[in-house]
Amino acid sequence: MEICVVIPTYNNQQFLKQVLDAVLHYSMPVIVVNDGSTDMTNEVLEDYQSKLTTVSYAQNRGKGYALNRGFDKAEELGFSYAITMDSDGQHLAEDLPLFIEAITNNPDAMIIGSRSFKQENMPAKNTFANKFSNFWFVVQTGIKLPDTQTGFRLYPLKQMRGMRSFTSRYEAELELLVRAAWRNIPLIPIPIHVYYPEKGVRVTHFRPGVDFLRISLLNTVFVFVAIVYGYPSRVIRKMRNKNSRILIVILLFVDYLSKSHYF
Repeated sequence: MEICVVIPTYNNQQFLKQVLDAVLHYSMPVIVVNDGSTDMTNEVLEDYQSKLTTVSYAQNRGKGYALNRGFDKAEELGFSYAITMDSDGQHLAEDLPLFIEAITNNPDAMIIGSRSFKQENMPAKNTFANKFSNFWFVVQTGIKLPDTQTGFRLYPLKQMRGMRSFTSRYEAELELLVRAAWRNIPLIPIPIHVYYPEKGVRVTHFRPGVDFLRISLLNTVFVFVAIVYGYPSRVIRKMRNKNSRILIVILLFVDYLSKSHYF
């Protein structure tokens, strides 16, 4: 189905190898975006030169920028879908078949992994941040989702043609989700597993103060944009699709009549 896996990474040498081995076990094409890592990431990737595609640049630009570069490379290589995973071991490759099954049944959709927030070692701040984000997502789109913060997703690149995030860091994933909803791309949540090691083991580059502020500012902007663009855009697209279906029915009916010698 022309699906690849895009893995942005920044200074996650501790978990990167096991993540890559787990994904490659499923024989899926992999694109790793090295977002200006300064640790041993380049040395780790050297061992996989023949097994995956790498996009690298010297300066750290943020997860949103890395995702954009990964999507660009995926389209360049001819892929129609991109599954995004984190490189810190949080997302499990064993869930990849769930995304493939979901997109097979919903070929025009964005598939969104949904975490259970009751599992072991789940940071309390994650639960609060997700509830906060879910609330504003409903306000901005009228759509309710169980997990709007997850980075384990399948993006339909053809339906998102030309859509790249304007924001460059963690808020980019929320931006892409909201804009996909405004474009009337179906959003299909599926349950996924997630691994959170004991405190102090997992490497995270999320800055609770600065990054949460950036997400809050984006939500504020999107509330206003939703009023003047988001909701009107959804209505117009629905009407356009409905009118297109009516036109197709009329043309089929005319074709039927012509073949029946009524004309």
